Amino acid sequence: MVNLSAEHPSLSPVSPGKVYLLGAGPGALDYLTLQGQSCLQQADVLIYDALIDDRLQAQVSEQCQLIQVGKRGGQPSTPQAAINQLLVEQCQQGQQVVRLKSGDPFIFGRASAEIQALKAAGCDFEIIPGLSSALVAPLLAGIPLTDPVLSRGFSVFTAHDIDALNWEALTQLPTLVLLMGGRKLGAIVQQLLGHGRSPYCPIAIIRWAGQPEQAVIASTLEAIEQRVAEQNLAQLSPCVIVVGEVVSLREFLQ
Repeated sequence: MVNLSAEHPSLSPVSPGKVYLLGAGPGALDYLTLQGQSCLQQADVLIYDALIDDRLQAQVSEQCQLIQVGKRGGQPSTPQAAINQLLVEQCQQGQQVVRLKSGDPFIFGRASAEIQALKAAGCDFEIIPGLSSALVAPLLAGIPLTDPVLSRGFSVFTAHDIDALNWEALTQLPTLVLLMGGRKLGAIVQQLLGHGRSPYCPIAIIRWAGQPEQAVIASTLEAIEQRVAEQNLAQLSPCVIVVGEVVSLREFLQ
């Protein structure tokens, strides 16, 4: 058999494509892992969410194709099915594709749908972890999620569909972390108070964690909405909400 690709390099087969589902952390370049940085530098195509630091895009080569797919709460975004198809198409063209997600790909990142589409199409893929804002935001705000006395554990939930949550159970947790809850703060407070949480329970909202515009609003359940109104913010999102006595430790640990 004649090896045409050896005699004619231009006829060499296209190298197989691969998709990397990469967690960017809370969004800032400072919290990207070394593995993630190396992955970006080798990307042919970067398919990225909103809330991503512009400096992350600067890590890719000048030849890398940049495709923004939104995924910003409350604003128009690319349908998940379209993102799945885009990943498959780019991979099948032999590209090294980086799907850049906020936080960690496996924490409310819809990675499962993308993996299912890639597997169905026979596409190679790899998961690269990132720092979740559920962990980073409280830390940057000086709030420990655990404490030997005040909190022996914590739970993380998305407030995307608050009616689907078991609020009676959630009010019993020592520390509750809520993602994607900025636009539903009032409903969250009412649910907690209505299911027995003390109106004096501390609560903190960490907005734009890890970014230069990071802001922390701390108060009690009964007063947090008033505190937010006093800040005169156009919107709270993106934010992480922490509910529990550990919030009160912030003033001692800053």
